[in-house]
Amino acid sequence: MELLLKNANIVTDSENYISDLYIVDGTIQRIEKNIEIPTTKVIDLKGKYLIPGGIDVHTHFNIDVGIAKSVDDFYTGTVAAACGGTTTIIDHMGFGPKGCSLHYQLERYHEFAENNAVIDYGFHGVIQHIDKKILDEIDSMIADGVTSFKGYMTYGYKLSDRDMLELSQKIATAGGLLTVHPENNDMIDYLKNNFASEGKLSPKYHGESRPSRCEGEAVNRMLDITSVTNCPLYIVHLSCSEGLEHIKVAKDMGQKVFAETCPQYLVLDESCYSLPEKEGLKYICSPPIREKRHQEKLWAGIKEGYIQTVATDHCSFNFLEQKIMGKDDFRKCPNGLPGVETRIPLIFSEGVSKERININKFVEVVSTNPAKLFGIYPQKGCIQVGSDADLVVIDPNIRKKISKENLHENTDYTPFEGIEVIGYPVMTISRGEIIVEDNKFMGKKGRGKFLKRKKFSL
Repeated sequence: MELLLKNANIVTDSENYISDLYIVDGTIQRIEKNIEIPTTKVIDLKGKYLIPGGIDVHTHFNIDVGIAKSVDDFYTGTVAAACGGTTTIIDHMGFGPKGCSLHYQLERYHEFAENNAVIDYGFHGVIQHIDKKILDEIDSMIADGVTSFKGYMTYGYKLSDRDMLELSQKIATAGGLLTVHPENNDMIDYLKNNFASEGKLSPKYHGESRPSRCEGEAVNRMLDITSVTNCPLYIVHLSCSEGLEHIKVAKDMGQKVFAETCPQYLVLDESCYSLPEKEGLKYICSPPIREKRHQEKLWAGIKEGYIQTVATDHCSFNFLEQKIMGKDDFRKCPNGLPGVETRIPLIFSEGVSKERININKFVEVVSTNPAKLFGIYPQKGCIQVGSDADLVVIDPNIRKKISKENLHENTDYTPFEGIEVIGYPVMTISRGEIIVEDNKFMGKKGRGKFLKRKKFSL
């Protein structure tokens, strides 16, 4: 299978240039001007941007949170991702039965994804408890291509500080990367119970029960713990300036800390929780959407290199059937937002088009850094000879309003409804195959491949 892309405005994390690009059997074979190859399919991009395929390293497909199951599985979720310019996802596996092994969940998630995913994928291990068997199993998980492991500081399977210390020590010696959901569980429980006792159960109290200090304290605590073990630390879904300030101090002192934020924290603000007709339930996620003052701090963190990636934490529930369970009590609303399809257009529009970041930084945070951090570079995340031909064409002149009607996510709403974006993906190429063109998916179910990732090496 051959494909020749002519007159592409190629953009990487460090370069912009006009060139042709020739693909054979799923990999990039030549990047030169004026390539002419007879009998090959040719597409003239006419100067549109050609970027490495987007990599979303934080999704939750097929997840069961106890009170609800997500409505996006590995088929609908990856179709939506592809239509939004993402060619690779790394999914956080959900919780399994109490006391289960790490490989129990890995086997289940292979079953979920195989013959369903339409783009390439990997998994993060999720640590529900710590004992010798779990710690010993980390080596074999890494050998099986799962090289990052997530610990929660809240929820039912939260890990204690001692657990995190033991886990980070093991991951550091095994060559993995520790990813952490940082929130102070005791603070959350105390505030939620106080609000409930006072009858304060509307959506806005979800946010108030998880203040930014709650996240900032937990980030700082994990920085202290991993400084003792010298374990590389990746903070997921950073939403606040307090956490960012702690990360800046640690990073400037040479600590191996990396951070991810999400479009909802860069674009939305806490006023969404006060919308009428229970609409605020649509925005319940953890950590919650913050006051507007945090947004520009996070954008600055991206520009300055303290935030390395923008992912989505895509965890989709229908409003009318599932989120509405919290209509009388926000605590009964399943946590999570859809967003895997809107990440690339939102960050391009709000970042590049509005000149908060340049286009090279955009490529860096949505593709190249995720590939480097999670062990799939240079197979993914770059445009160079020998790399997978995972590519996305962006037309920077398209203006359109985000609407559920035009999205492929399996939910009955989008939290970004009505937001106008400037610039939009018009073609997605996965391993040399055009799988999306002009918002129409044309790939095959199950064509995605599992990525056996390398050990952490930054």
